[in-house]
Amino acid sequence: MAGHSHWAQIKRKKAAQDAKRGKIFTKLIREIMVAARLGGGDPSANPRLRAAIQAARAANMPKENIERAIRKGTGQEPGTRWEEATYEGYGPGGVAVLIESVTDNKRRTVGELRHIFSKCGGNLAEPGAVSWIFEQKGLIVVSTEGNDEEHIFSVALEAGAEDVREYEKEFEIITSPQEFEDVKKALEDAGIKIESAKITMVPKTTVKLQEEKAVQQMLRLLEALEDHDDVQRVYANFDIPDELMERASTNL
Repeated sequence: MAGHSHWAQIKRKKAAQDAKRGKIFTKLIREIMVAARLGGGDPSANPRLRAAIQAARAANMPKENIERAIRKGTGQEPGTRWEEATYEGYGPGGVAVLIESVTDNKRRTVGELRHIFSKCGGNLAEPGAVSWIFEQKGLIVVSTEGNDEEHIFSVALEAGAEDVREYEKEFEIITSPQEFEDVKKALEDAGIKIESAKITMVPKTTVKLQEEKAVQQMLRLLEALEDHDDVQRVYANFDIPDELMERASTNL
């Protein structure tokens, strides 16, 4: 999954750029509102809200914006009612694509997503078409700089991690959703700085893309989907050689 790791690095750089222009705040505020509406406004009793608040703080969102979003989510202040919606589709080469969104108009969102897919060589599919390919996992990323590999492996695996893998300058620690918080806390208690930590969807199988045109189309599809205001997260089961990934990503 080296290609995925490379794409994840590209996305983190892009997220930093998005944060500078405030675009990421829109998605974070919607996530906070939905989390608060579904699980209540107390982050200590609502893991999803706690994670959303941590992500907002990491993006330097002002405290008052976070608190206002929570109040709107719990109905203490008037605001738009946002709903979760999941969409599924196929990218170039039959790559499975799973989209998590927060929207105030599902009909508008599905129409716009269908247009994005068709423009990038893919198509929107029926519910259940590709969701079975993905499983929920915890993903914790730690820099290799200043960290001993044996120490990382020992702390993570003893705390319940399923796998630890190294890619370029990062360790990727995979956990079950249930063990995610325990592993994260064990790393923090051991003085290990965490670059990012989240519950994500990991594909059980992958589709290899080896033609440059298909790779470029796939990356354009991912970028267009992630740029859509209603889209919170996009998952795909592509496998792209690093050389092709690097060449294609420079043209985005």
